[in-house]
Amino acid sequence: MNVGVQRGAIAAVQVLGLAVWFSISAVVPSLRIDWGLTAGGAVWLTASVQFGFVAGALASTALNLADRIPPQRLLAASAAAAAACTVVLALFVDQLAAAVPLRFLTGMFLAGVYPIGMKLMASWAGSAGRGMTMGVLIAALTLGSTFPHLIAGMGVLPWRGVLLAAAGAGLLGSVTALAFVRLGPHAAPSAPVRNARYALTMFTERGPRLASLGYFGHMWELYALWTWIPSFLLATDAAEGLPVSVETAVFLTMGLGGVIGCLLGGWGADRFGRPSAALTALVLSGLCCLLSPFLFHASPAILLAFCTLWGAAVIADSGVFSTSLSEVADQRYVGTALTAQTAIGFALTAVSIQLTPLVAEATGWRYAFLLLAPGPLAGALAMRALGSRARPMVLSPQGNA
Repeated sequence: MNVGVQRGAIAAVQVLGLAVWFSISAVVPSLRIDWGLTAGGAVWLTASVQFGFVAGALASTALNLADRIPPQRLLAASAAAAAACTVVLALFVDQLAAAVPLRFLTGMFLAGVYPIGMKLMASWAGSAGRGMTMGVLIAALTLGSTFPHLIAGMGVLPWRGVLLAAAGAGLLGSVTALAFVRLGPHAAPSAPVRNARYALTMFTERGPRLASLGYFGHMWELYALWTWIPSFLLATDAAEGLPVSVETAVFLTMGLGGVIGCLLGGWGADRFGRPSAALTALVLSGLCCLLSPFLFHASPAILLAFCTLWGAAVIADSGVFSTSLSEVADQRYVGTALTAQTAIGFALTAVSIQLTPLVAEATGWRYAFLLLAPGPLAGALAMRALGSRARPMVLSPQGNA
């Protein structure tokens, strides 16, 4: 089967299947009216997905689902289940207490969409151009995650319609996975040895510790920015003068800007090495965090340009961290190491997602994103140290966002 067709199909499934991830975040303004949703409630609607993803990733690894079930079928079933949870929420739920468990389940099922998509994409990628290949996959994740904002920005659907549209995309992704996606010739064999204790002992080793710290810094910033950038934009002086709705602005800056960043990051990883590419992206996104208060009163054009740069930088390094860890970890326990890295990283996102609006309440949205700056800046220091001992990397079939 044509390699390009397979890569395109896998990327399409990621765009469609992950549309439900931030679907609820895109309709929070409407829920504030219909449900009387508080800021704390909005936090839990997003954080519950992150916790669900962690639980799903751990369960999938413990049960070895990706090796017991054909990955394209697991991908299709997971996308369909996440979409079904979103349909139930859209049609039958009218209060936070019922929405949070459904969002948790959505996150659990999404753990069978993104990581399995990474495994499938890696199976169709040889050693040459691997960074760009994974950049395309992360670009698909970015586009899918921000797609609900585009739907909401059109202004023609009520919030339940936005959720149903995102769910419809997820179901289409499931069908696409079943019809077109297959495991490629570069699929790595399952690890013959398992050692759960390595999830802790790996942090005593310099290489895995640095690779993981880079990833943790990246994750501290990424999902909190994606969750709260609409609130930041609404609070700026430029909000009324934006040429498009805030929701559409999020899609353009975080979504399309992120796609550009992913492709540049993949090219840079192949051209200059993984640690150098990650270091550059982390420094840029960290500087954007620090500069955000100064852009709060900027004109609409300057603000949109700044957010586009930020949207590109914050996601450009996402394909690097799993490859870094897969190189420096004990090769007998790479799967265990990647699982631990992913679980801790997504748990951190739930913390930064919850803390950001608390900072905004205390200081205003102008200064809220300063909370995120230590993450990418610490991550940059870790990747700089790791780069001094890097060697050519071999991509594991697993990956992180």
